[in-house]
Amino acid sequence: MTITQLQYVLAVAEYRNFTLAAEKCFVTQPTLSMQVQKLEDELDLQIFDRGKKPISITEAGQKIVDQARNIVNEAARIRDIVDQEKGYIGGTYTLGIIPTVMPTLLPMFLKTFIGRYPKVHLVIREQNTEQIIKNLSEGHLDAGIAATPLEQDFLVERPLYYEPFVAYTPAGHRLAAPGKLNPEDLDLCDILLLEDGHCFRDGVINLCKATGQGENERFQLQSGSFETLLNLSDEHMGMTLLPYLHTLGLDEKRKGNLRFFEDPPPAREVSLIYHKKELKHQITEALREVISAVVRGAITFQDVKIISPSPSGKAS
Repeated sequence: MTITQLQYVLAVAEYRNFTLAAEKCFVTQPTLSMQVQKLEDELDLQIFDRGKKPISITEAGQKIVDQARNIVNEAARIRDIVDQEKGYIGGTYTLGIIPTVMPTLLPMFLKTFIGRYPKVHLVIREQNTEQIIKNLSEGHLDAGIAATPLEQDFLVERPLYYEPFVAYTPAGHRLAAPGKLNPEDLDLCDILLLEDGHCFRDGVINLCKATGQGENERFQLQSGSFETLLNLSDEHMGMTLLPYLHTLGLDEKRKGNLRFFEDPPPAREVSLIYHKKELKHQITEALREVISAVVRGAITFQDVKIISPSPSGKAS
């Protein structure tokens, strides 16, 4: 039994296809198939049911796959220990970022990070919170950036910053008058929301202390874009709420439609999250330090009221 054989088993378990698994492992399909078969022969146990399309994992095989993942991760930890002892910060690091954070945060820290740590190959994937949690649990991500708290026992959450909510109220709207707002001023029926699956949407609903039954009944919107919400708001279809960092890139005319909340303003907690058995500690810490430093200069709010990612307080 070898680590390589276990890596091949994990690839087949993930992709449920020997050809695709071989491509991802950068070996030929016959080589991968032969090594998996060799392991099954050694164990005298069938891991995969090849008679089904896609390939399925046998009941006993699932236990082997789970243990193989632990072994492969622990083997990788040895390299991580060596890198830490040598002070080496490099290698591939895969990071998931939720869609409502990625467009504003990524341009702020990416150039600085890759300039400071040129030996790190950073792979960035835009994923929703549910996907990030799943991929962290299965070892497909090294870390994620998401709104917290998530209440997942296997995750470590390290807050990066607290981002206030800001109201966008076009001219003529009932809340367009100068001055600061209170959450009690909001009416969920009048707020343009992102589509289901976005934790920022759920945070807005939670802020309004509503369930969704009071949402806009004139039309149903399915959009993952803040720009779409702004355009509709400009057409007097309602107001919307934005994360503070998103407001920094607005033109001067749109900035005139922004309304801030009374102190402490409602805000979301954005954290760097990773598995408790996380590898690559030195890269994770370097990433956290760079992001915290660049955001510290952009967000100056000292006192905020944290709004949980969803009405239930759980990840969406």
